[in-house]
Amino acid sequence: MNQKIIDFNKSQVRTDIPEIRTGDVICVYKKIKEGEKERVQMFKGLVIAIKGRQSSSPTITVRKDSQGIGVEMVLPIYLPSIEKIEVLRHSKIRQAKLYYMRERAGRSAKMKIKDFSEKEKAAMKEKNKKATAPKEVKPIEEAIPKDKAKKIEEKN
Repeated sequence: MNQKIIDFNKSQVRTDIPEIRTGDVICVYKKIKEGEKERVQMFKGLVIAIKGRQSSSPTITVRKDSQGIGVEMVLPIYLPSIEKIEVLRHSKIRQAKLYYMRERAGRSAKMKIKDFSEKEKAAMKEKNKKATAPKEVKPIEEAIPKDKAKKIEEKN
């Protein structure tokens, strides 16, 4: 009986799930059925624990703060209702379980960033391009209205 369950779980393993580590900030896109309608809900948070990595059905615990209240979600990685998982960034950690993050909020819950994902790197580059792009400078004749320019000339 036990071997049948293990074989079934191994048949459910998905290959489109990225490598997830403790301390990663991830987005989980989960299908939710409300009545007859089905929609995809995003849950963005920090992976504070991974359990059963060696087993056929590992689970992750994802935590986020929503309006000052901590929300945790324990998800089997190979759950059929999970549409996709995106890894946004990797944090520098030294423990396998980050349960101490439950007591922290705000600035003290901030983790040191180890690496960004490709998507986040591209977004940061685009933001930097917009910030450093030279702004159009109008000639002084266009910038100052003609009536004010005449008053300035009369004063000099």
